[in-house]
Amino acid sequence: MKSVIISGGGTGGHIFPALAIAQVIRKHHPDCAIHFVGAEGRMEMQKVPEAGFPITGLPIAGLQRSLSLKNFLLPIKIWKSLRMAKALMREKKPDIVIGVGGYASAPTLWAAQQLGIPTLIQEQNSYAGLTNKLLAKKAKRICVAYEGMESFFSKEKLVLTGNPVRPFLTQALPSISNARHFFGLSENKKTVLFIGGSLGARTINHSVAEGLKSLLENDLQVIWQTGKGYSAQAKELCAAETNVYTADFIREMDMAYAAADIIVSRAGALSVSELCIVGKAAILVPSPNVAEDHQTKNALALSEKAAAILVKDSAANYALIPAILTLANDITQRESLAAHLSDLSIKDADERIYQCILSVIKPS
Repeated sequence: MKSVIISGGGTGGHIFPALAIAQVIRKHHPDCAIHFVGAEGRMEMQKVPEAGFPITGLPIAGLQRSLSLKNFLLPIKIWKSLRMAKALMREKKPDIVIGVGGYASAPTLWAAQQLGIPTLIQEQNSYAGLTNKLLAKKAKRICVAYEGMESFFSKEKLVLTGNPVRPFLTQALPSISNARHFFGLSENKKTVLFIGGSLGARTINHSVAEGLKSLLENDLQVIWQTGKGYSAQAKELCAAETNVYTADFIREMDMAYAAADIIVSRAGALSVSELCIVGKAAILVPSPNVAEDHQTKNALALSEKAAAILVKDSAANYALIPAILTLANDITQRESLAAHLSDLSIKDADERIYQCILSVIKPS
């Protein structure tokens, strides 16, 4: 394998799997030239170079749901992006082009397919988006994280690989004692971890703020990642509390996962994959503000297997805290949820995807 192009991004849920795929290729083929293609102004244009890989930005953008002048410029951006992608293919001569989702993956994979270059799609969610469904018609392999994806893709092309997760999750987590001491919390109290992503989750944050007193009165303690927008309010609210740790962003997620008895989270693909490996009782509050409501579908894929509790975003303000209190008092249910969630974990997703790449480049 001499040259590979990986395309996609826009969110951490796309970027991290892309980087994990690049790293596993580099592990097996240190001399392989790996080049990324992203969308100008999106997160990948910073994160990919920080990880040590070159990237080209395309002017591609998404369709605005509201009436906007940007929509009139979209055909020009698509045309320019396709020209740039084709030129890059001719320059890099990749053995394979891999798409992980996000704006840039569409013109990049389409250009590769037009030039006869093999393509592979890594679909992170349980509900495939329109772009991937269209690109899949000419893709050689589609790597998925959920069963039942035959309703979106050709069964012959599907491989259940899981989603790559952050490296620390493939190792043993810290002890509960060390983790709780790290956050300045009691070793013996049941602990609830709230995570809503780096930008936070408004509904989760408001629910915690309204229900914090009730949680503490029921002898629970809290680790609360608020995101940037709610950090100041949370710190003010928790200033006098000793059984709460709050921060806008938690870098030491191994400690946070280890400390928790119950985890409350959004249901993005990467979050769900991490929760499966962590194997703790989880309550999912899917964001309604995502394409094709795919977070709800991710959460349903778990809740239907009794691997997580689903609380709708619209119901969280009155249903989330009672759900936590009920779960905190039911060790049998916590253990059952954790066991079913662990059953869905795939720890070697990067290696499975690598084997798919090899099968495309060197068909058996």
